[in-house]
Amino acid sequence: MASRDRNSRIEPTFDGPSRTRAPSGLSVSEEDRVVPSNRKNAAPRKSSKARGSRNQRRKQRGLFSRFGRLFYWTLVLGLWGGIGLAGIVVYYGAQMPSATTWAIPDRPPNVKIVSVDGQLVANRGISGGEAVGLHEMSPYIPMAVMAIEDRRFYSHFGVDPIGLARAMVGNIMKGRLSQGGSTLTQQLAKNLFLKPDRTIERKVQEVLLAFWLEQKYTKDQILEMYLNRVFFGSGFGVEAASRRYFSKSSRDVTLAEAAVLAGLLKAPSRLSPARDPKAAEQRAQLVLAAMREQNMIGDKELAAAMTTPATRAPSYWSGSENYVADRIMDELPALIGEVRNDIIVDTTVDLNLQKLAEQSIRRLIEEKGEKLNVTQGALVSIDNSGAVRAMVGGADYADSQFDRASEARRQPGSAFKPFVFLAALEQGRTPDSIRTDAPIRIGKWTPENYNGKYYGKVTLATALAKSLNSVAAQLTMEVGPDAVVEVAHRMGIESKLQANTSIALGTSEVTPLELTAAYVPFANGGYRPEVHFVQRVTTTEGEVLYENTHNGYPRVISPEVVGMMNVMMKQTVDTGTGRKAAFEWPAAGKTGTTQNSRDAWFVGYTANLTTGVWFGNDNAKATKNITGGSLPVAAWHEFMVAAHEGVPVANLPGTWAPDPQQLEASVPDASVPEPSLDVGATNGADRPAPLPVRRQQPADQVEAAGGFSPPTRSDRTASIKRPSADVGGPAVRRETSILDVILGNN
Repeated sequence: MASRDRNSRIEPTFDGPSRTRAPSGLSVSEEDRVVPSNRKNAAPRKSSKARGSRNQRRKQRGLFSRFGRLFYWTLVLGLWGGIGLAGIVVYYGAQMPSATTWAIPDRPPNVKIVSVDGQLVANRGISGGEAVGLHEMSPYIPMAVMAIEDRRFYSHFGVDPIGLARAMVGNIMKGRLSQGGSTLTQQLAKNLFLKPDRTIERKVQEVLLAFWLEQKYTKDQILEMYLNRVFFGSGFGVEAASRRYFSKSSRDVTLAEAAVLAGLLKAPSRLSPARDPKAAEQRAQLVLAAMREQNMIGDKELAAAMTTPATRAPSYWSGSENYVADRIMDELPALIGEVRNDIIVDTTVDLNLQKLAEQSIRRLIEEKGEKLNVTQGALVSIDNSGAVRAMVGGADYADSQFDRASEARRQPGSAFKPFVFLAALEQGRTPDSIRTDAPIRIGKWTPENYNGKYYGKVTLATALAKSLNSVAAQLTMEVGPDAVVEVAHRMGIESKLQANTSIALGTSEVTPLELTAAYVPFANGGYRPEVHFVQRVTTTEGEVLYENTHNGYPRVISPEVVGMMNVMMKQTVDTGTGRKAAFEWPAAGKTGTTQNSRDAWFVGYTANLTTGVWFGNDNAKATKNITGGSLPVAAWHEFMVAAHEGVPVANLPGTWAPDPQQLEASVPDASVPEPSLDVGATNGADRPAPLPVRRQQPADQVEAAGGFSPPTRSDRTASIKRPSADVGGPAVRRETSILDVILGNN
């Protein structure tokens, strides 16, 4: 065998059979080719049917593979999402106090204010309504709230996954956020503990607190807390809302009214029946439909409630009694300190009289306000013990909550003159004393009578009845402005008064409440009581926190002077500027009108009641010539006639008989027999000194005379700020006026 060159290369052969076949040689057969051979004898391809079956199997395996991958990643993402959510819950939950320290915060205390006969005047406090038990309120209220807010309330555990899912689907279908998934328990948790922030933190805390509430309290307790604390657009709780919108207790709410209340929860302001009764009705009908769908009510109940017409509630707490309620809330801290628990305030207000006063003021303004350019009025009525029986602070509380009766200071005009004449009587003059009514000049000031009419020689009684400015100015000069200020403060005026001559015409400002209170001593026989609105304050359990015991009143006028003043002021009603005030009871009083008729007053009294009325404008704009004898007298007469219905008639306190000879000489004369008199320059620092008169015995030594029998004095009344009561006593036989000195008649 020939030897083979070791360096020669042997190439593999693919097309033909191997020329040599060594046992260890490399060979590739036809079947081992990657690319099929083009030879004619190559194996035939598989059929198209076989290929389709294989492709279908491959597609099925791919579809299952995709679903598998989707399931896998969903599971992974869900797992990580759950871990993340748990982390968020742990993070925000760790920032909350320990659950062992959680407690329901005390409900804001309610102040229930009731009238003298037990009628509800108002509820005050943050809640604005007393707490009502679930078993006490109308059963329609909880049913309506659950139907529209949380139909699965009694079956979930604080959070309602089904309700949340349903809300999410509804929101997706509508393409907007139209439904909420919060349960009543979650809403209560938010109202009790959390701020209304829309944050993840707040939502997590809300859920945790809802779980705690469900574990701590029963379903009924949670529902009761919710209904007494949720905001209904006017205070918190169903009781406040029921009183506000329907003027009734939540105990008496009907099905239709309960639907309105439940409907408010979605948007308390927008759906308020005070703002939009039609929108409130439409929302209420949705609530009723939900109640029927859940078989809470039947078809007949549904039909009856659906036909209830929409009515507009008052735009606010509109009754004038709310002026009284506001005043009482201002006084409570001084009486009992901080209000920590629900309390009941028994007031002195007669709610029936309050309504009468309100109707009178409002009617006169509605009928004559535009014609006479007057927009506001106020009325105060006080009995002989100082108890305020009615107080109207304006024409409409809904339009303005400013209390013109106790806060607005206005010039009283001639309604201030009784204090001038009282000061004159206390210095020895009598109602029969004669003065000359004529034009008078005091420095640069020339007080003129109304309409420029003068009467010549008149008695003081006639001068007061006809409200003669000239005589009032003369008396002020005689007694001194300081004496007039002292008398006014002693009687009950609390505002600062300017001690100048013009005070005779009421130029210093006072409130209707204090001016009316200063007339009370005329009505009760000479005693100044403590004006008060509150008779008693108790807790809901009956514990007395405060009680007005009326431990005595100081005497501020002697019985004789009381009799003189009542004889004089009775003439105002009988024959003077207040004639239209007369009715079957003996009455007295004084009209008042300020410059340009900006203010019109009448303060009058019987032996039973003292009432003051004011009309004017808040901006002090002039009215169209109204006087104290017009609108104020009309309102006073209407109120007093109703207030005295069925009450036995009583005479005014005190007695005094005029001197017949002086009475004949005091018949008014329309002529002006005297020339204009120049009394000289006077002002607060430069005025004639008052003529010396004999002072009278102290008031504490004077016996009471008719009308009002006061209790003995006590340390409580001694704390009342007042000037020394050096008043009363016999009259001086012959008095000398400043005009007598000037004319040489002394």
